[in-house]
Amino acid sequence: MPPSLSPLRLLFVSTSVGPLGSGVGGGVELTLQNLAQELQQRGHRVEVVAPAGSRAAGLSLVPIDGAVQPMAQSQQRDAPSVLPPNSVLAHMWDYARTAQHRYDLVLNFAYDWLPFYLSPFFHCPVAHLVSMGSLSEAMDAAIGAVVERAPATVAMHSRAQAATFVWGDRPRILGNGFDLSQYKVCLSPAPYLGWVGRIAPEKGLEDAIAASTKAGLPLHIWGAMTGEDYWHQLQQQHPDSSYQYQGFVPTQQLQQALGRCRGLLVTPKWVEAFGNVVIEALACGVPVIAYRRGGPAELVEDGVTGWLVEPDSVLELERAIARLDAIDRLTCRQRAEAQYSNRAMGDRVEAWFRDILRSH
Repeated sequence: MPPSLSPLRLLFVSTSVGPLGSGVGGGVELTLQNLAQELQQRGHRVEVVAPAGSRAAGLSLVPIDGAVQPMAQSQQRDAPSVLPPNSVLAHMWDYARTAQHRYDLVLNFAYDWLPFYLSPFFHCPVAHLVSMGSLSEAMDAAIGAVVERAPATVAMHSRAQAATFVWGDRPRILGNGFDLSQYKVCLSPAPYLGWVGRIAPEKGLEDAIAASTKAGLPLHIWGAMTGEDYWHQLQQQHPDSSYQYQGFVPTQQLQQALGRCRGLLVTPKWVEAFGNVVIEALACGVPVIAYRRGGPAELVEDGVTGWLVEPDSVLELERAIARLDAIDRLTCRQRAEAQYSNRAMGDRVEAWFRDILRSH
């Protein structure tokens, strides 16, 4: 384990698509919360700039008013970069600019062009933890310019995510980390499957519903409702299927319900950067069936902590569901502890910060 850094003054600038705690920011919200708490426990001082209405237990928040940014995954590849009137993204980074003298390092969590464009104009080093793969030409160019100028400042969660960019061999790969004390192993599962994610087309919920129906097991669904039209289409397409939407719930409540699942289905239609919910499930002892696509394919050990199947194949999902009992639930927990604890992530991030500060 690398030696801990001397205490740092850190400013985290959150995603600008919605308030922390709303679920709109997806896995970025949990990543920010976990990382901030771990670094605080190590003696670093962390403040978080986030849209007004944010909630983050135990963190010092600077709430910023303004209109949220459109979500990158809802845009076309050739879409221009835009700032809405009264942009919260612009206001958050204006705060970061004026307050930068109080910090040793600024960490950007927003997948948007503005932070990357502004980085060279800061006196304080700005690091970027990129949360998604290549989605637009404008973002590729913005991130790529920083990679060329200051490669040490850009990090990603998985090799699969980085590989979606033409310069994908250059960013640092950090994985992710979790407070595993919040997740309890359940060795006696209930007869239902789980699915967790934003209710949006790129998450592929329709495949999970179809596969669970064919397997004869109910599907419990958790996540922020960001695509109501999509949800209504699913209801119309699967009127006789057995599934229940449980809403977006806090981690403590989620782990209790998720832990009782026989298995978790992960069915993205796009390249997930990481797949937080995969680790959350494994931490509860829940085997994961995932498409062999993106970050989840690096997290699931085929035949050990779950099954990897051909992307977009409902038939292979169904076959994997029939083999869930071959996976040892205690092994799932042990694998999560070995690589994805908050402590392990804290070590990796401190080493990253050390390299940035050395090169700045």
